[in-house]
Amino acid sequence: MNVPEEELLLIFTRNPEPGKCKTRLAASIGDHAALKIYRFLLQHTASITQELRSAKRVCYFPSILENDIWDRRYYQKALQKGSNLGQRMEEAFEKGFADGYSRIIIIGSDMYDLDQSALEKAFQKLKKADYVLGPASDGGYYLLGMKRLTPMVFKNKDWGSNSVLRDTLKDLHGKTVELLPVKNDVDVLDDINDHPVFRQFIKKN
Repeated sequence: MNVPEEELLLIFTRNPEPGKCKTRLAASIGDHAALKIYRFLLQHTASITQELRSAKRVCYFPSILENDIWDRRYYQKALQKGSNLGQRMEEAFEKGFADGYSRIIIIGSDMYDLDQSALEKAFQKLKKADYVLGPASDGGYYLLGMKRLTPMVFKNKDWGSNSVLRDTLKDLHGKTVELLPVKNDVDVLDDINDHPVFRQFIKKN
């Protein structure tokens, strides 16, 4: 696939293991159902990114998996490094810029509301703006893009809280920031309870 050499999409994933992924969701529906949902979300993320015309790098935690849904023909593979989410994201961006990419966007792997066109629009916005942010409905963000490493956005954050987006925007005050539409990520039962596509996973016996 011919891709723009300057663009990189980072996809942060956690290995799909029972009891170790979607733990807040699992507290309501159990480890088995939460794992099924996470595998479904991983497949969705692969489906909306495989044809994206950018370089793509899957950042695994805690270990790199081979022979999984992330085909090396389309995706680079790397290991997340750092003791918290902020450190791991900063290291991934730092490595991406060191590798010569000039526009880098990071997403997670739990966004059913995200599609390929939204990612394409984010890269387009990043051509003009210094930063692009996709606000999540829970007060965090589902997407972050930048043209240069900005370490402060990864520090002094209460990751997983409703203050992450607000604190990040404070860090970027005075910078050129493009905001994308607010979207819902999947962390707790309320995020999917009324969504028809998830009924198969949470149906009551």
